[in-house]
Amino acid sequence: MDMDAPAYDAVLCDFDGVVNLWDPDGMTALDRSWGLAEGTLAAVAFEAGLLEAAVTGHLSDEQWRRRVADGLAPACGSVGRARDLVAAWSALTGRVDTEVVALLAALRGTVPVVLVSNATTRLETYLAAVGLAEAFDAVVSSARIGVAKPDPRVFTTAAGRAGAEPRRCLFVDDSPGNVTAARAVGMAGLHYRHIGQLREAVAPLLG
Repeated sequence: MDMDAPAYDAVLCDFDGVVNLWDPDGMTALDRSWGLAEGTLAAVAFEAGLLEAAVTGHLSDEQWRRRVADGLAPACGSVGRARDLVAAWSALTGRVDTEVVALLAALRGTVPVVLVSNATTRLETYLAAVGLAEAFDAVVSSARIGVAKPDPRVFTTAAGRAGAEPRRCLFVDDSPGNVTAARAVGMAGLHYRHIGQLREAVAPLLG
């Protein structure tokens, strides 16, 4: 990213992997607790076609999780055990990075901050549960708009919610593919790995 570029009119930020950090062992720990091979839960839950339907709103979050339970039933030995596993998985929460949240809050005094997430219909409920319901000026959830990153319509929709031209937006995501897609519509893109990068990128906005 060109750090000499002028300040931005909006910051568009991914959720998981930037604001919300998941325990990488969370799902495999559940596999072990249910006597399953590690990776079993993730393989069923994140099967490409099923996940795509969930994050584009073709399935509600509840429908998705029921499908996951059905898919796990053979490995679990019964639908009941599979549903219990899915319930335990659904109860997991990530760790909110309070430093990132504080930085985004400071930015909101200068520019709109829009959350842009590939998410199921549960996103709004989850944001409320972790105390972030009011942390963003707008939320663009893939499940609500019917398309998911890296579709360019996600980025143009987010820019519109911010009231900014794409070329005047900074997009922050931990996925290189999503960052590349944002750049393709004219945005500045930051491949997020640690908060120091974000602090440096937004320093011109904070004086």
